[in-house]
Amino acid sequence: MLFLDVDGPIVPFGATSRELPGGYPTYPVADAARQAAGAHPLLARIDPAIGRRLAALPCVLVWATTWMADANECVAPQLGLPELPVVSWPEPSDEDGRDGLHWKTRTLTALAAGRPFVWVDDEITDRDRAWVADHHRGRALLHRVDPRRGLTGPDLAAVESWLREIGRTAPPPGAG
Repeated sequence: MLFLDVDGPIVPFGATSRELPGGYPTYPVADAARQAAGAHPLLARIDPAIGRRLAALPCVLVWATTWMADANECVAPQLGLPELPVVSWPEPSDEDGRDGLHWKTRTLTALAAGRPFVWVDDEITDRDRAWVADHHRGRALLHRVDPRRGLTGPDLAAVESWLREIGRTAPPPGAG
């Protein structure tokens, strides 16, 4: 299972004109994305090639974003992805952000329910990694993406390599 954030990993943002003198690369916006989002200006920053790479990963993709259902209406068509499951976030609580823990960490760990998972986000910290290591009995890869660049080839290669390693080391079905 791969939990995927939108802002940062899929829609890059925050680079300075010094870092990207020509601005962000833009891509034609898919008709379905344009219709769903109207004139959302950042959809043109979504590289459709990322969708092909994500779709080829040996896992279930799940939107883990505040875009919620809009990720399927606006982002998935731009990436060429089918409708994906969407994490339903609980109401904010006093525990959110406590001790530097990201507000998504507890929910995603609970949804993984001990199964191996990947979380791709631009706000992951070492605190999140430590908490997951202490509270999740399965393997997990918390992969932080630079929001100024978005998902890159090396990011996707690291995720794919981790997923393939998990597949090689998983017990055969029915074992255990």
